[in-house]
Amino acid sequence: MGHREDLLEGAKRCLLAKGFARTTARDIVKESGTNLASIGYHYGSKDALLAQAYIALVEHASDGFEGGGDEGAEIGGEPGSLERFRAVFSNIVASMSEPGSMWGLGMEIMTMGDKLPEVRDQLVRAQREGGRGMVALMTSVPEEEVPDETADTLGALYMTLITGLIAQWTFDAKSAPDAEQLTEGLRQVLEGARKTP
Repeated sequence: MGHREDLLEGAKRCLLAKGFARTTARDIVKESGTNLASIGYHYGSKDALLAQAYIALVEHASDGFEGGGDEGAEIGGEPGSLERFRAVFSNIVASMSEPGSMWGLGMEIMTMGDKLPEVRDQLVRAQREGGRGMVALMTSVPEEEVPDETADTLGALYMTLITGLIAQWTFDAKSAPDAEQLTEGLRQVLEGARKTP
């Protein structure tokens, strides 16, 4: 690996160990075996590097949303069905309850958004793409074929659900909903929508 990759891997380890606000550039250098100048050269700033590291952690965690993260893994339920929703959210909830889960970092980073505008902009773009990925996962439409309008509506809905779920798991994991409860809630919304003239 080169310095760029070493820095990214070191930053990921620092984020998991210390969080965003408490990680210093020196921590990353020590963890990556690189030097301070490398951070600016490759990423522009420590905060930009940490944002990239967080995005990489989220992408790795989201690989498991399909069920184990295996390429081409079979997801339960027909595309667009409640069973598919249950299967995907069951995997999301499982990733949140794993020891050392990185999802709490999301809450820390969200609260720092106004203080770090360049990081916020980077994460906003990543969140839109995350929504596109969720639409692809739920519908089996290839990600590159999901239109922007769908990423900005249905994808935004999925990302809002995930963000709320992260907040609830961070605040009190014991009372946070599981996939069964979320699926039942969605079923009730759909049933109510059918009854509305």
